[in-house]
Amino acid sequence: MSEHRAGVVAILGRPNAGKSTLLNRLLGEKLAIVTPKPQTTRSRILGILSRPEAQILFVDTPGLHGGGKALNVALNEQVGEAAEDCDVALLLVDLGDSWGEDHVRLLERLRARGAATLVIGAKSDRPRAPDLVWPPPGVEEALTVSARTGEGIDALLAAVVAHLPASPPLYPEDTLSDRPLRWLVAEEIREAAFQTLSQELPYALAVEVVEYDESRPELVKIRANLLVERASQKAIVIGKGGAAIKRIGVQARPAIERLLGTRVHLALWVKVEPKWAKRPQRLKELGYV
Repeated sequence: MSEHRAGVVAILGRPNAGKSTLLNRLLGEKLAIVTPKPQTTRSRILGILSRPEAQILFVDTPGLHGGGKALNVALNEQVGEAAEDCDVALLLVDLGDSWGEDHVRLLERLRARGAATLVIGAKSDRPRAPDLVWPPPGVEEALTVSARTGEGIDALLAAVVAHLPASPPLYPEDTLSDRPLRWLVAEEIREAAFQTLSQELPYALAVEVVEYDESRPELVKIRANLLVERASQKAIVIGKGGAAIKRIGVQARPAIERLLGTRVHLALWVKVEPKWAKRPQRLKELGYV
């Protein structure tokens, strides 16, 4: 019998490269929220896949991007930390996009620290960018996957396991993530807000669960604040006659009930909190750093 393996695998790449969708496919569970809006992922998310031969600790990361705002800096720092701390790195490239200098710099950084790095072409079920050379220059081996169809997932997992160090499991077998349920609930609400408000959604919107009452197992009571920075944004999130905030609740509740495995009473409020996204301590409280 081969020796058991375990380790940390960082999923890195640009915003909207398909990192969170890939994480969910690898786990066979919805853990990370997914929307078409850039920078949906705001913090590192640990997803744990336990198999007979290995335990893989996948770390989904925010997309690498420019900008000097406190939130942007915090997101990029998380990407850097994940790149430094992993046993294996998956450098994800949208096959419908391009291979750029940002990919080259990250690949060089990973190679410099000796991390096993797999370059992964994502969204293989969609048309490729006509000017994309694959594998990219300087990359000897590259895999392609489709998180939507499952193409290439088994080969990717086999390649990951082959690079993991020998180790006993690092978490109990039934553990899916190290994130608390309150945080996962807040993410489900944020996903519903993204999908409901679409282009009207303020970039600086966060969700904070302020009450989580599970004294009655058959009905968990949750109260959450949707944080915005200005009164004009509050009006957008509430909507005319409260229509928008109601739609957010209607969409979020079934997802939260699936997550918790029980009925949920969900109350949502919109709170104006100026400059929350520029305050490092607040970002920490919200779980974004």
